[in-house]
Amino acid sequence: MKKKKTKTLLVMAALGLGMTALTMTAAAKDKEMQGTIVSENSVPCGSEAKGKKQTMQLMCQEYVIRTDTTEYHVRQEKEAHKEMLPVNAPVELTLSKDKMKFKVNGKGYEMLVVSESAAPAATSPANH
Repeated sequence: MKKKKTKTLLVMAALGLGMTALTMTAAAKDKEMQGTIVSENSVPCGSEAKGKKQTMQLMCQEYVIRTDTTEYHVRQEKEAHKEMLPVNAPVELTLSKDKMKFKVNGKGYEMLVVSESAAPAATSPANH
């Protein structure tokens, strides 16, 4: 009987630690961070029928926004937003699930996060 209680307690403790880690990660994602728009590319994001046999490739702007630790690739969620954002502009951002809200030059935007990766390590003059 003691073995069963010990196993149950271990499982409960592991679940508790896992939930705590998830909660901490979610809280970190909702906190405001600083970043920089490092690039913009036009990428295919679907197609549109232009008659019976023709289709036209639709293009969307995809931005790379870099924080101290992560690079986020984001795209417009709605086709209506066509304004080009300045590269090397600082941004204030928050993440919530698969969406990023950020401000550039005081104007707010919301985009879809399509991928993320570790930011490249900063190269120091000694590394050259």
